[in-house]
Amino acid sequence: METKAKDFLKTVLVTPSPTGFEQPVQEIVREYAKDFAETIETDVMGNVIVGRNVKAPFRVMLTGHCDQIGLSVQYIDGDGFLYVIPLGGWDIQNLIGQHVTVWTKNGPVPGVIGRKPIHLLDPEERKVVPKMSDIWVDIGAKSKEDAAESVRVGDAITVQMTYSELKNGRIASSATDDKAGMWVVMEALRRVDASKLKVAAYAVSTTQEEVGLRGATTAAYHVDPQVAIAVDVTFTSDCPTIDPKKIGEIKVGSGPAVGTGPNFNPGVVARLAELAEANEIPYQMNPSGSPPGTDARAMQMTRSGVATGLVSIPNRYMHSPVEVVSLDDMDACADLLARFIESLDVDSDFIPRV
Repeated sequence: METKAKDFLKTVLVTPSPTGFEQPVQEIVREYAKDFAETIETDVMGNVIVGRNVKAPFRVMLTGHCDQIGLSVQYIDGDGFLYVIPLGGWDIQNLIGQHVTVWTKNGPVPGVIGRKPIHLLDPEERKVVPKMSDIWVDIGAKSKEDAAESVRVGDAITVQMTYSELKNGRIASSATDDKAGMWVVMEALRRVDASKLKVAAYAVSTTQEEVGLRGATTAAYHVDPQVAIAVDVTFTSDCPTIDPKKIGEIKVGSGPAVGTGPNFNPGVVARLAELAEANEIPYQMNPSGSPPGTDARAMQMTRSGVATGLVSIPNRYMHSPVEVVSLDDMDACADLLARFIESLDVDSDFIPRV
């Protein structure tokens, strides 16, 4: 991975982008894309749409969502403790005891998530998974008035934004879902050889995926692609307690996972596999019996339909503060999608036929 590309990844992973509050990271995306983009747009949903060779009649679109799960201040009690609602899907047990940041109009405010200590939980309480109303954010305030001097109802909150390098080219972060995918689509577009680019190619950093695929829905309608590929993260079976008989055999470090199933155009799936093999790019197959909750689901149903694929980054501990992915998998995914774009021309046809 080139130094500049890795620096871009590190920067976006430690920049907050909770669902509905994505613009700080989108500004970084815009700045990075200036080096290779022909066009850069930001739409009313906050999507950043980056294009190359945009006048060509055949259009391909790659998406990776930049929003991360977070929290929002719902209520400040009389003692200055903040009660919150989720932005996206949390396992509440991953939140207890976390350092957090409240992102206010006057800057970041640090805090911690508290809960009644285990010593004070009665036996029945210990058996029950806590509800969101059983935890709170402590910013050190003395009263509601003291807290309100720094924080407002509606402010966004993230767990501590981290980037840690582990062994074997793996990293841990609170936001690889799906900034890893967003990085991939921007890198794929950058890596396309201009002499081989025969179609209009777009990479989109989409918003609000975690609350209903909202950014991809509007971006796909705007770009109106003939073919589209979403890049997201997927579950792995290479850690304790995960049964490959239930989710399939997906491993960190074994390459990107190409989705198969009813959400995915068979021609797109076949071409991705053929290109991976021809270019000696490691990959895994990732079957799904129903449309998964990714941008691909929204794009497939846009306008009169889009030939859609999904390529995923294997991710351990998804929707937690310590998601683990492989830099090698991300690099391979960017190369695969660059080769996919280069393989397209104005006569590319993905209509299923017998």
